[in-house]
Amino acid sequence: MGDPHRVGIIGVGFISQAYVRTLAHHPRVRITAVADLDPSRSAALAATLPSARAVPVEKFLESGIETVLNLTIPAAHAPVALDAIGHGLHVYGEKPLAMSPADASTILETATAAGLTVGCAPDTVLGTGIQTARAFIDGGGIGRPVAASAVMVTPGHERWHPQPDFYYRPGGGPLLDMGPYYLSALVHLLGPIRSVTGAASRPRDARIIQTGPRAGERIPVEVPTHVTGVLEHAGGALSTVTTSFEAVRTTAAPIEIHGETGTLAVPDPNRFDGDVRVFPLGASAWQPVPIAAGYVGAARGIGLIDQISSGVPRASGALALHVLDAMTALLRSAEEGRRIALTTTAERPEPVPLLTAEDWSAGQDH
Repeated sequence: MGDPHRVGIIGVGFISQAYVRTLAHHPRVRITAVADLDPSRSAALAATLPSARAVPVEKFLESGIETVLNLTIPAAHAPVALDAIGHGLHVYGEKPLAMSPADASTILETATAAGLTVGCAPDTVLGTGIQTARAFIDGGGIGRPVAASAVMVTPGHERWHPQPDFYYRPGGGPLLDMGPYYLSALVHLLGPIRSVTGAASRPRDARIIQTGPRAGERIPVEVPTHVTGVLEHAGGALSTVTTSFEAVRTTAAPIEIHGETGTLAVPDPNRFDGDVRVFPLGASAWQPVPIAAGYVGAARGIGLIDQISSGVPRASGALALHVLDAMTALLRSAEEGRRIALTTTAERPEPVPLLTAEDWSAGQDH
């Protein structure tokens, strides 16, 4: 396999721990540098890694790494990515790729011109849940797919998050926060999106923090907190999407795919696994679909391993741009009251074959 690929982490927030658990002992990866605006956080993380050292942010891109794992705040995603590309480094980042499709396009165009690779979360779509559902659809298990529904509802993150302000500011809201999981899954399952029509509402002007030292504090709501819309896929299927911080619970499956000969219930795309079920035409009950594809036991960071292993990431920057384009177009459609054709597209990523945890954790994933 050659020498391990040298990865540097910038941004040592909560999500960094999930990535480290996946990457720290993978034979194809060596985390060699860690940087954060708070040096104490980067030092603490580096101390837990056998080959890493904490470096100042201004020295990070010159620390001998090959790929930047960009875990900074969303507003910093584009500047950090472009700086890394300017230093000749590959990039893999947390979602979103950038705050706007224009900035995301600039990242991809700059990387392509430099012969560099860009990947982006979510990589949950590479797990057994979405990949098994995709394999079943592609194998004709429900006939020709004609429609889908995707539902994500929660009463609001202020109920559990001690600092929920950013969820209710521009760049936040239920669609931009959780939509990448659902729309990325729909592209894997049904192909790219051609156009969107959206509607949105903001029933409340303020929320009350319910936990932590700021409990009882009112925070303003500046963005729509219930967004719904229809995605027209290039292949002809229509997906109805609902994301909400206004609903308590739903009985619907996170994603359902309706085909001419059956309906497929798809598990939560914010998870890597979960049960896939089918209700065939003429049946009297749901039936389980055996696991047939995907990285078994995967966790956050599998997308970076996939990128390093293949050089053509399934959790690609191109897919992240397309999903961002669809989400921002949905919000614009809701505001303007019209159907909007997307200016981007993305090929369905290559399917993931069934790969056991022993295979991919040992570096035998391709």
